[in-house]
Amino acid sequence: MFDITSISDYNVTMIRNLDTTLLRSFIAVADSASMTAAANGLNLTQGAISQQIKRLEESLGSALFERDRRGLKLTPAGERLFGKAKRLLSLNDEICADFNAETVKGRVRVGMPYDLVETRLAPVLKAFTEAYPQVEISLTCNTSPELRKALTEGLIDLAIIEEPVGPGFATDKNGECLGVERLVWVGAKGGLAYRRQPLPLSLVSDTCAFRPIILKALQQADRDWRTVFENGLEATRAIVRSDLAVTAWLTSTVPGDLAVLGRESGLPDLPSFAINLHLPKRSTSKAVAEFTRYLRDGFGQLRSAA
Repeated sequence: MFDITSISDYNVTMIRNLDTTLLRSFIAVADSASMTAAANGLNLTQGAISQQIKRLEESLGSALFERDRRGLKLTPAGERLFGKAKRLLSLNDEICADFNAETVKGRVRVGMPYDLVETRLAPVLKAFTEAYPQVEISLTCNTSPELRKALTEGLIDLAIIEEPVGPGFATDKNGECLGVERLVWVGAKGGLAYRRQPLPLSLVSDTCAFRPIILKALQQADRDWRTVFENGLEATRAIVRSDLAVTAWLTSTVPGDLAVLGRESGLPDLPSFAINLHLPKRSTSKAVAEFTRYLRDGFGQLRSAA
């Protein structure tokens, strides 16, 4: 039979419960490689995030992050924790969703750039609609500047917006970074369009977030260009596939039948873009909150698999 002292000792040595709040902060810092970005995404101060990471490290007895030129990166111990923490949080959220699914109803109006729908949004939509069949999803596809305007005007409930990152670009602190990808030049496999003068260029729209960045890079490289087509994603794919022009897309969105053009093409380097989640300043419904959670989880899983 245990006395009070022995029971207390047993609890201390045998029972260790991980705080999911600390794990969420850990995942946010790992995903963004930045305490500041994680704090913005979780609506906390940088000091609070720093303290939570310190508490988690003390609990596990291991340093989880180290700093390099690009920001924070995971230590070997952090790498071991990352995948397991994702699974634990996913299971935690799955349990909560299972007991709350019947009470979540309504409509979620989602704004997403054309290029991210197939690769990024489709898996999230499938998982969410299976978990919450009573929630109606309304999807608006447009360019990032137009989606930002629609969110401000209250026409959509949340928006995924592509924004350039790096030296010389302002950081929008209102967005939560879900991932960062390189913007790359794309052409037909074995094609020669990138050699032509002026450079034939096809973009999805004249309001595309990539357009001013691409044109500035070409201008700085003293490379003449001409517009071949600017009217939709599928048409741009067809034009590029036919070797009538080149374009630029995020790495993960490049179709398998097209080629990424490297430095050997002579085309100028392009910056990376953050894929940022923007929510309205007004309070959101439970349906929107749940869909937002699925978005975060879905983007995290895609990064882990990359």
